This record gives sequence, C-alpha cells and structure tokens, in this order.
Amino acid sequence: MTHIRIATRRSPLALWQAEYIAAELTRLDPSVTTELVKIVTKGDKILDVPLAQVGGKGLFTKEIDQALLDGRADIAVHSMKDVPTLLPAGTSIRANPKREDPRDAIATITGGGLDSLPEGATIGTSSLRRVAQIRRYYPSFQFTSIRGNIQTRLGKLGDEVDAVILAAAGVRRMGMDSQMHDFIDTDQLLPAVAQGTLGVQTRDDDAAINALVDQLNDVDTVDRTTAERAFLARLEGGCQVPIAAFAMLDGDQLRLQGLVGAVDGSQLIRREVTGLRSQAAQLGVALADEILAAGGREILEALYAEQGD
Repeated sequence: MTHIRIATRRSPLALWQAEYIAAELTRLDPSVTTELVKIVTKGDKILDVPLAQVGGKGLFTKEIDQALLDGRADIAVHSMKDVPTLLPAGTSIRANPKREDPRDAIATITGGGLDSLPEGATIGTSSLRRVAQIRRYYPSFQFTSIRGNIQTRLGKLGDEVDAVILAAAGVRRMGMDSQMHDFIDTDQLLPAVAQGTLGVQTRDDDAAINALVDQLNDVDTVDRTTAERAFLARLEGGCQVPIAAFAMLDGDQLRLQGLVGAVDGSQLIRREVTGLRSQAAQLGVALADEILAAGGREILEALYAEQGD
C-alpha cells in the first residue's frame, strides 16, 4: 500500500483540484491512500494589495514547493497558470491532466457579456492581462482589483463592481457555471498561459510515485502547455504581467497565439505561429522572439520599471 501526501493551497478551488488528483491516483491504483497537506501561501495572505504590486514569482507556490522539498508532502497540485517557469532543483511538473475550459468567464449586473455593460462600468479583476485587453476595446471601463476565492469575488457584484471576470475552469470545477453570464471567446480575450491546466509536481528521485503520476498525463494538454510555458519563459514573465498565450491542436499541427500588452490598453502586440506539435517548445520561443522584436520588449521593460521589479 502507498500513502501519498498531497500539498495544496486551502482555497475551495485548490482543495477541489487536490481531491480530484487524489481520486485519480486511487483510480489508477486502488491500494493508494491519500491525505491533503493544506498550506497557506504568501499570495493567500496578502489580499488587500493587487498582485502586480506584491512582486516576486511563486506567490502561490513557494511554500508548497518547500513542503515537497522538506518531505512534508509527496506531491503537490497546482493551477499551472500560477507556477513559475523555473522550479526548485530536484522537482518537476510530472503530469498535466486533461485541460478544463481555458476561457475567461464573466458575471455582470446586466446579465450579459461585456457588450451589455454601460459606459464607465467597473470591472472587478486582479489580472493585468485582462485589464490590458479589455481596455483596448472598452476604453471607458474602470477596473478595480478584487482578490479572494470565487465566492468572495462574486459576492462583490452589484455592491462594489458591475462585472466580475474569472477563469472559466475554476467556475466549472466548482459547479458555479449558472452564476456566470458569458464565457468570453479567446479571440476577444486571450487566456493566461496554461489557464485551465493542473500540474502535479513531484520530487525527481521518487521513482515509485513518479511512475504512478506519469499516468495522469494527457498528451494534448502536455503539448499545449509546453508551447505556452516556453513562450512565457522566453519573455521572463509571471502571472502579474499582461502576457497571454493559447495553443490549439489540429492533428500533428500546433497553432500558438501570444500577446503582450500595455496595461492602459494603448498597445497590444498579438501574433501567432503554427508548426509541428513535436516542436511545441521551439514554437513558444519563436513566437516570444517575434513579439519582443515587434515592440513587446519595450512594453515589458516599461512595466517592470514601473513595478520596481
């Protein structure tokens, strides 16, 4: 019998994700038992400051990494969009299960999508990626940073904000689809890198657990995630900057779209590349280089200087 301790954040969504992985491991090997090691991260503690102002990478993963490294946990479950492109030595993202809906979802006071909102509407989101893209097309909208779990953020609708934008994956996993009024097409709002994808992190030297966790991989999700994260790594970006990417597959072909934007919406540099899925990582780097050369480098340098990064 194998007992696996799973490190996770304490939010309702994070616990759902960890419990899902626990159930999948038991399905693969009925002799496996599991327990959750619930951890509070720096990002969970600082709720009154926008993420972009907190600074640093690994806001939602560093403490979980430590639990894995010091032996308090055997594996860790993350939302891949929170995971830095560089992981602690001796650990790897071992599996990406099948991706959930990668889009963004919106709940509004009007009961419709972005187009239904009045001039000057206030949008609640902590994501600079969303702000940069929406401002480009709806320049009158105002934005306010809201943090906390899905329930907390939706609770601000009507009282503090006219709309709340959330990752569709989290909404669907929590069974809260009915509280959303629109799911925004990726052509209008390009998602965060690896949005909707889970990552199972393990220690490299744990052969028995790695052999089991390997079976959780969904090949399509792995290839799409590889391309998107290679794009992010080349840009040296994190989840607190206006960077977006989304990969799609058609047979052995992979199409990757990427974006870098100015927070005020004045510039959005969006490009795409297509190539063999077997070259997913190279495609991500190539797209990043194209966007950097088209003005993305200047946008990011200005943003990092403003954030004091």
